[in-house]
Amino acid sequence: QEEKKQLTLKVEELERKLETTSAQNIEFLQVIAKREESIHQCQLRLEEKTRECSSLARQLEMAIEDAKRQVEQTRERATSRERAAQSKMLDLETQLSRNKTELNQLRRSKDDAERRYESRLQDLKDRLEQSESTNRSMQNYVQFLKSSYANVF
Repeated sequence: QEEKKQLTLKVEELERKLETTSAQNIEFLQVIAKREESIHQCQLRLEEKTRECSSLARQLEMAIEDAKRQVEQTRERATSRERAAQSKMLDLETQLSRNKTELNQLRRSKDDAERRYESRLQDLKDRLEQSESTNRSMQNYVQFLKSSYANVF
């Protein structure tokens, strides 16, 4: 009986331990279930974030491509403008050269005309002086003739 009592006590103790262990098992199962649910939610969020990242990556790639296109277009426009400016500059330099050449020709023509004018003016002055000298000589001769005729008559 003593032995039976001890065994009964042991069985009761083991049953309490079993109940405690079962309760712990239930708690652990609940904790595991909560953690599995949490892991499942995290996986869903991870998949959502992965999709979002993929979408953002595609948008970024499209934005980069668009920016590259815009840079290339801007570069082409700048190159075109630079070529046009260089062409215009060459045209203006050519025009300036022609204008300088024409100006030099006009200056030479003006200088030649001035020299001819001065030469002609000097020639006319000389002829005028000669004409005046001849005129004075003739007036003197006429005066001489007048006085000679006056003396004779």
